[in-house]
Amino acid sequence: MASSSASPLALYVHWPFCKAKCPYCDFNSHVRDGIDQARWRTALLAELDAALVGFEDRTLTSIFFGGGTPSLMDPETTAALIDRATARVAPAQDIEITLEANPTSVEAGRFRDYRDAGVNRVSLGIQALDDESLRFLGREHSAAEAMTAIDLARENFPRMSFDLIYARKGQTPEAWAAELEQAIGLAADHLSLYQLTIESGTRFYTRSQLGETLTADEEVGAALYDATQERLEALGLPAYEVSNHARPGAESRHNLAYWRYWDYVGIGPGAHGRETRDGAKRATTRQRLPERWIEAVERDGHGLNEVEAVDADRQYREILLMGLRLSDGVPEDRLIRATGRGFEALDADRLQNLIDEDYAVLADGALAMTPAGRLRLNAVLGYLLA
Repeated sequence: MASSSASPLALYVHWPFCKAKCPYCDFNSHVRDGIDQARWRTALLAELDAALVGFEDRTLTSIFFGGGTPSLMDPETTAALIDRATARVAPAQDIEITLEANPTSVEAGRFRDYRDAGVNRVSLGIQALDDESLRFLGREHSAAEAMTAIDLARENFPRMSFDLIYARKGQTPEAWAAELEQAIGLAADHLSLYQLTIESGTRFYTRSQLGETLTADEEVGAALYDATQERLEALGLPAYEVSNHARPGAESRHNLAYWRYWDYVGIGPGAHGRETRDGAKRATTRQRLPERWIEAVERDGHGLNEVEAVDADRQYREILLMGLRLSDGVPEDRLIRATGRGFEALDADRLQNLIDEDYAVLADGALAMTPAGRLRLNAVLGYLLA
């Protein structure tokens, strides 16, 4: 089947394995004693081939290796997937190829091999810059290993980002300001800053249910968020998305594909996709458990679990849910092209209330959230799209 060439195509590859499960993490990640790297390489390549059928007329704008811990993947597998993907779908001249990595000494030492495989951007899961906080977060690396990994990333990749988690129990605005200053000095062009949240099914969730306080209270969290926005804006790393800051031009192109509602193909255990085929949008999900996924690929050539049509109503909501995370918001013509409806389909009174309360702004043909609106994004979107 032919695909629509109206927008670029992004590719997500999920590597589901970690050395240890972090107590705050609810991602599809699994700890296994042994991984047959050759078997996994063969399966991922098989699913990639199946997933890209019909997209040969598109331009591949980005590849993102996520997880789990993709830096546990053999560089040979990374190279094979990049080579196969760019042979099947023509790559953009400036294609972005990102690998998520944890900064243990062993994994950081493999950076040169990933660079040679074709990776040109690395995203480091630093999470904190002191050993006490790293232990609290269940991280396997030390602060010293984090610094080494950052240095190695700078040496090997033209672009680098790293993550931090804040609003931890007992964290004060002063302590976060000091950590943020250190991060700014280390970051090349991009920072991802996430407030610690307690997710169902995690060890932190169990501990919180037993009465343990693990996060800063809501008022402190809001103060930390506001201070973060102001400081990074002043230093030339403004927020282009709720949790992501970048120097102009250094934004994550792959994540922008999600937020701008471009098509993306997802392969690997639990991967999701949004694909346009024959003019119709569809959502794809794949088998979540690694063992079930690989058995399905070896049996059927793919690990697809569900393919679901995405009608105009759902597209309209998804475009807003994703796009309003961005500081520049959602252009009305994006909604019209996808669904035939513009902002007139929103509840006019609710929208005006948000504008009057300085949570949203409607200007130059686009709807965007203000900083106050992005701080309360889930509540604001729930109100607007009720």
